Amino acid sequence: MSDRGNTTANAVGADRSLGQLVAAATAEMSALVHDEIALAKAQLRRDVKKAGIGGGAFTAAGAVLLFSLPMLSFALAYGFQFWTGWHLSVCFLLSFAVNVLVAGLLALIGLVFVKKAKKGKGPQKTVASAKETAAVLQNAKPHPRRPAQPELPAGSRQDKVTV
Repeated sequence: MSDRGNTTANAVGADRSLGQLVAAATAEMSALVHDEIALAKAQLRRDVKKAGIGGGAFTAAGAVLLFSLPMLSFALAYGFQFWTGWHLSVCFLLSFAVNVLVAGLLALIGLVFVKKAKKGKGPQKTVASAKETAAVLQNAKPHPRRPAQPELPAGSRQDKVTV
């Protein structure tokens, strides 16, 4: 009984006309193109997010350098002078060097994230794939015959006359 059911299912699939197959293939290709566009958008969002994090790190590096210089420089300079007994001007130079090192570290973190965003060539790959799909679709030509009429559900007839 199960063999008969499989044979019936295969016969139904085999009864599809070439026009119906082309229409189904066109619908599938259209869905594929839409999915590729959605993928490109998702990849672009991810890369923009990485670039945004990198830009934020650069901004943070600038803010740290700008706002921490007066407060941290005085605190570090007086701290170094207390611990070492060196001249106060040398201690101020040392505190400035520490601030520059912190800003440099934040700038390196920003650089790493920007490089990752540039390496993420996902959208370029997806666009190339979409162009390839479009080229294939342009070369596909529909069958010149009229497509078969769609099947009506069982029990419904178009030639019924209502009185």
